[in-house]
Order: sequence, then structure tokens, then C-alpha cells
Amino acid sequence: MYKIKDIIREIEAFAPLPLQESYDNSGVQVGDVNQQATGALLSLDITEEVIDEAIELGCNLIIAHHPLIFKPLKRLTGANYIERCVIKACRNDIVIYAAHTNLDNTKDGVNYYLANLLGLRNVRVLSPQKNVLLKFVTFVPESYADVVRNALFNAGAGNIGNYDSCSYNLKGEGTFKANEGCDPYCGTIGEIHIEPEIRIETILPVYKKTAVTRALLSVHPYEEPAFDFYPLANTWNEIGSGIVGELPEAEDEAMFLARIKELFHVGCVKHSALRNKAVREVALCGGSGAFLINDAIAYGADVFITGEAKYNDFYDVENRILLAVIGHYESELHTKDIFYNLISKKMPTFALHFSNVNSNPVKYL
Repeated sequence: MYKIKDIIREIEAFAPLPLQESYDNSGVQVGDVNQQATGALLSLDITEEVIDEAIELGCNLIIAHHPLIFKPLKRLTGANYIERCVIKACRNDIVIYAAHTNLDNTKDGVNYYLANLLGLRNVRVLSPQKNVLLKFVTFVPESYADVVRNALFNAGAGNIGNYDSCSYNLKGEGTFKANEGCDPYCGTIGEIHIEPEIRIETILPVYKKTAVTRALLSVHPYEEPAFDFYPLANTWNEIGSGIVGELPEAEDEAMFLARIKELFHVGCVKHSALRNKAVREVALCGGSGAFLINDAIAYGADVFITGEAKYNDFYDVENRILLAVIGHYESELHTKDIFYNLISKKMPTFALHFSNVNSNPVKYL
């Protein structure tokens, strides 16, 4: 029997919370994660109908893409649907969990899934995250280099693109003098000691700094190991907003729009003026992705697909790109599939249910 925190641990291993945007509120919204999990209901949104569905199915965990709570609750009186959902969840011991922009930004997350549905090739992140990488340097006795390297890699350091266990190693000599009260790994108290050492350099995301530090200290033989973290100006090309890729073959604009309308079960595709140009390079971002329009134009994409855009966005693209807006709900509905594939792969016997509630607040006449 799994505890709810076990299921959440698997989600956050795939989409770590530190990857979410600063405005977001992903994570546990309501409830006790230490209780045994009776089943999980997968949904895009949290509504009262979704909670009723979980109760009927006997699920004490709801996993959603959109957080129920974005702003702090000042009172809990049932005055709106958010408060009523919180009250009902608490009364029925239901945990509400959301993976939002961390699921958008992670590798193989929401936008990768959409790109796969469209059949895009050579897929890469449209707007990679910046200022989120560190270079780590430490100095280790030669005989301990393998042990320390492996500990760093197991803690999450050394990943570059599709490569892992990446490091640079340089032989040198370290000097130190152990004072009274020390218990040195090598050398004599009161005397300067010269030790053949390996300088190990590797790379890691900022949010893994604590884990990497702990890993180093757990295996390094020195009482006071020397290590440094350096902030990097590099972009993290595997993590970020939006996706770009190319179709196997160029498609007619109108036919491409008709295809995405059918593929995403859209009531209405809103789009800018046709450019009379075939579509080959495709940029996309599920949800509210209009902030990436200029990135898509700079990349040279033929079309940018997203869930929401403002009126003036359709003017601003001019003739530089075809803007296609398919609806926020429709562009992210497949997040339920991502949750299902992730959890069922790790926990094949755990009860998972897709919500049958249409929580889309936008209706089409």
C-alpha cells in the first residue's frame, strides 16, 4: 500500500517544484500526505464536481495541473468555489496536489507531449531557463576521486543534455597543516602536508545545491573538504517555456489549422491572417503562452500555437508568423495523460482514475 507522499515523490522527481515560475503555487494544496493512498483522481482543474467525483470513486488524492489556491486564503467561509473545495476536501480527508508550471517547464512535460501529438521532430525548448545552473568544484585525494564523483552524480550533478556523469578532472597538489584537536585523514598535526589530489568540476541546477553538498560531505575523507559553487550565465537548454520543432513534411496553413482543431478537440481555433505560406517550423506553448510570441518569431517559426492570446496579439504578429489559439483548457487537457503514464509506470497496481468532469469555464455556442 502506498502513502500519498510516495505518489507525490514520483511526480516531483519528474517535475521538481523549483522549476515552477515565481508566481505559481504548485505542490500540496490541502491535506495530510502521510495517510495511505486509496486512489488518485487525475484532473486538469479542481472544482466541487471533481471533489464529489473523487469521493464517489473512493480516492483520497486529487492530482491536478492547475492549482486550486493561488492567493492566500484570509478566511474559510465557503463564500466562493475555492473555499468550498477546501472545506469539502478537508471534511473528506482528500489531499489536493497540483503540478503546474513545473510540469510545463520540465523535460518531457506538457509542451513536449503536445509536440509529440503533432508529430514534431528535432524538438527543443523555445525559451530555456537562465541563471539556474551552478558549477561545482572540489578537491579530493586521488584514491577517493571515484567515490566522490559517483556520490555527486547520484545526487544530481553532472547532467548536460542527454549526457550524465559529466565532469572535468585535473591532477594537482593540495597543502594543509592540521592544528591541535584535528583528526586528519592524512598528514601529521603541526606539519605542512602535501597531498596528490584531483580537482573535480561538474555542473548542477541550483535547486540541487543542498543535495550535492550533503553527498560530498557524506563521502569526502577530509574533516574540512574544500569546495566551491560558481553561478553560471549559461541557459539550461533542457528546461524552460515552450517548444519548437519541425513537421516531417510542410503542410498547407488551412489544413494544418483544421488538423489541430480536430486533434485537440477544439470548439473554435482563433488565428491571425493566413500568410499563404506552408507550415514546417512549429512553436507552441500550452496554456497562457502569448508571452513567447516574439521568441517564436525570432526563432523563425511558421506558426505559434497556444491556449490564450490577447486581441492586440493578433495585430502585433503582423505577417511575421501565424498565431493559432486553441483554448487554455484544450491545450492542457493531456496533462492527465502525463500524470497517468508517470505514476502507472512506477506504481502499476495503484488505482488511477481520469476525471470525467468537463471543468472548462469557456463554453462554445
